[in-house]
Amino acid sequence: MSDHADLSGLLLSRIRDVADYPEPGVMFKDITPLLADPKAFDALTGALVDVAHRAGATKVVGLEARGFILGAPVAVRAGLGFIPVRKAGKLPGATLSQSYDLEYGSAEIEVHAEDLGAEDRVLVVDDVLATGGTAEASLQLIRRAGAEVAGLAVLMELGFLGGRARLEPALAGAPLEALLKV
Repeated sequence: MSDHADLSGLLLSRIRDVADYPEPGVMFKDITPLLADPKAFDALTGALVDVAHRAGATKVVGLEARGFILGAPVAVRAGLGFIPVRKAGKLPGATLSQSYDLEYGSAEIEVHAEDLGAEDRVLVVDDVLATGGTAEASLQLIRRAGAEVAGLAVLMELGFLGGRARLEPALAGAPLEALLKV
């Protein structure tokens, strides 16, 4: 599927809006219908593989949890390693951790440091770019592990939340590709 308009239309047609979830006033973008449709999921995976190749990635990092669902098939199809970035306390053994601020409070993510090295160019994959806090922390974590950030790829960017502007300094020139902008 090479036509961007066709891809966008297919992906958008498989994303369900759920009003007032998880709280009143929020319009949740549910990607489960897209994942359930093999043609749409395959098209999404193919588009993200193209991003990985253009970025010269050697590894794909998926952000918990939907980034695992999207990133793992991209890594397999592109012939790259897959590295999960997890919430704190979920990985056994030695990890590197990175804290970041949320709207109310803070959170922490972790990675196995030995899974990334100086020879790696890492593409971060996630479903949605909202405020950019988790993505920013993942970029910091990748660099602390000694790897290079090849870019960030998301299915959907919620532009009104300002995540792209927040990430510009952390990306340091690496590309941010959003297949859909809402």
